[in-house]
Amino acid sequence: MAALQDKYKELIDAATEANTTDLKVSELDGVLHIDGIAPSGAVKDQLWDIYGKIDPNFLTGDVVMNINVATAVEGAKLKVVTESSNLNVRQGPGTDQPIVGKAAHGATVTLISKQSDQWWLIRTDSGAEGYAYAQYLQPIE
Repeated sequence: MAALQDKYKELIDAATEANTTDLKVSELDGVLHIDGIAPSGAVKDQLWDIYGKIDPNFLTGDVVMNINVATAVEGAKLKVVTESSNLNVRQGPGTDQPIVGKAAHGATVTLISKQSDQWWLIRTDSGAEGYAYAQYLQPIE
């Protein structure tokens, strides 16, 4: 293993353990390049924290970290992927909450925030805003 990959092993391991997809680690002209797609902003923040711990104030300049966050981030467009029915948009995050709108199968909605892994706050094209079950929402690449 190259010296730079040794130096930044904790960072590379953390990226791997956090399920960073398309992770590529390469060395070119004495600079380590780490590329990939983090599953969340929190993971990207964690990787930068580890980088900052190994190289305080990022003074060495021996790493180029190009980690982007997966597309399901605030403002991202999501596709409704129900089998065929409309997706209920609810006032709060739970099936016991009243339905405030519906998103058609195949429709595009906007992610406002992720309340949890199961419930995402979305806005439909007609302006209805509420919580939908995340399992039926897929980021549009």
